[in-house]
Amino acid sequence: MQIKKTPLNDVYLLEPRIFGDQRGFFYESFNAQKFSELTGITEDFVQDNHSRSAKHVLRGLHYQTRHTQGKLVRVIEGEIYDVAVDLRQSSTTFGKTFGTILNDQNCMQLWVPKGFAHGFVVLSETAQVLYKTTDYYAPDYEQSIKWNDPQLAIPWPLNGAIPQLSTKDSDGLSMAEAPLFD
Repeated sequence: MQIKKTPLNDVYLLEPRIFGDQRGFFYESFNAQKFSELTGITEDFVQDNHSRSAKHVLRGLHYQTRHTQGKLVRVIEGEIYDVAVDLRQSSTTFGKTFGTILNDQNCMQLWVPKGFAHGFVVLSETAQVLYKTTDYYAPDYEQSIKWNDPQLAIPWPLNGAIPQLSTKDSDGLSMAEAPLFD
């Protein structure tokens, strides 16, 4: 596994070593010891989530104000544009965003730490996304920031398509209204 730094503090891309031949491929998708050695992060994962979504479904930008979650995100089918937003006011990258393509071909994973909002849009006909979290889902503390907030100016690769949103995401807060972290 290789760890690649991103422009956001504490956000990493994980690139697995893939062993492939005419039969298919194999890779180690997670190893706690290697993850800790390469990043210095010693979080325990307590919940695994799995979503399947159609093209142009946009989920996010989500976070929890209590029971905050770090997320390790990967795609097992299809392709997404995955986004992290730094909501930590004390961070030098506060208010900045990072987006990257995750798909079933590159097998990359994105580590999104506590104190960040997270979201993605599906670029393929369908996509299945798996992610590990460091705390349990707590709906009473869940927040959503508008995907198209002009303050964030996320360059979603929609090519003119209108994203499919949940009511929660349609009603998301602006960055200026959203509860933030110290």
